[in-house]
Amino acid sequence: RAVAMSVSHSSRLNKLVREQYMRLPQDGRVQVTYVWIDGSGEGVRCKSRTLDKEPKSIEDVPEWNFDGSSTAQAEGSNSDMFLVPVCMFRDPFCLDPNKLVLCEVLKYNRKPAETNLRHTCKKVMDLVKDSHPWFGMEQEYTLLGINGHPYGWPDNGFPGPQGPYYCGVGADKVYGRDIVESHYKACLYAGVKICGTNAEVMPSQWEFQVGPCEGIEMGDHLWMARFILHRVCEDFGVVATLDPKPMTGNWNGAGCHTNYSTEEMRRDGGLKHIEAAIEKLSKRHDYHICVYDPRGGRDNSRRLTGHHETSNIFEFSAGVANRGASIRIPRQVGQDGYGYFEDRRPAANCDPYAVTEAIMRTTVLNETGVETKDYADH
Repeated sequence: RAVAMSVSHSSRLNKLVREQYMRLPQDGRVQVTYVWIDGSGEGVRCKSRTLDKEPKSIEDVPEWNFDGSSTAQAEGSNSDMFLVPVCMFRDPFCLDPNKLVLCEVLKYNRKPAETNLRHTCKKVMDLVKDSHPWFGMEQEYTLLGINGHPYGWPDNGFPGPQGPYYCGVGADKVYGRDIVESHYKACLYAGVKICGTNAEVMPSQWEFQVGPCEGIEMGDHLWMARFILHRVCEDFGVVATLDPKPMTGNWNGAGCHTNYSTEEMRRDGGLKHIEAAIEKLSKRHDYHICVYDPRGGRDNSRRLTGHHETSNIFEFSAGVANRGASIRIPRQVGQDGYGYFEDRRPAANCDPYAVTEAIMRTTVLNETGVETKDYADH
């Protein structure tokens, strides 16, 4: 007996019919899809417009606007928000010469919207550019059916316990690989710096990695990779959630482990600089927990329990090859004496701009305490 899969109605539309229209010529004009972060700090929105010719750089893409009252970013009486293009990618859905454009959101007075965390991140990255900070972020996510239940799980029960699913192969161990591979190819086509993917510990949970990226590029590329993931899932009729703990009980949560180094950490003898940075992080644990998820640590408190390969949210720890620590130094780095380290605390739904900015404020700009400095006047 066939089992009905919980997928959206729109995914069942005839895609061959769509393909007939997608092949039509555009007569030199270009479709540009503007992408931005909404008022939740987690969701992405998009809308498209036509340009008369293909933009060759981000400067060729004009500013636009949208109704912020419909995205929890403005009131109806003063709802126009500015979309300021900041990073351009090829469009893997409508294909060349069409573009995806990531945008910052500004309010009516040209000040950054509350969830525009890129604005201050860019200032900080400009200040620390001589240290050449590299990042690589490991984005975990969970596939859900349109009914909100993990995709491929029994309707009225649970799959077998964790163990065979991590990096698994086989129809009884892996759910949704078509989506994962489509997302990977779409990111490569777009120009997103995706560098890998794997099935995760909980069934229907996956991970992709983006990096190495320098400075502000990390947030730009991860946000576009997230947009592409949601858009690919839309075609398949399922949902990708970045909830840090989508299933309670004896199941792994979802994080966004952040690998980081500066130029001096990557040189011979860099381990002493890595250890110095970890020492600074250890004295500012509460500040980092507050910015590592959109709700000031409340989301992460469901995940960082000290179990399921996590540290305890109330304690800072570090160790070589220790996946139960706040900070992990890879074994190879310990042996070589230089390289990078991994901050395992960020939640899957973190804002990468907030995470990378916080790491730079603490490890390079030497900020302490829970307050941050405003460098606007410096």
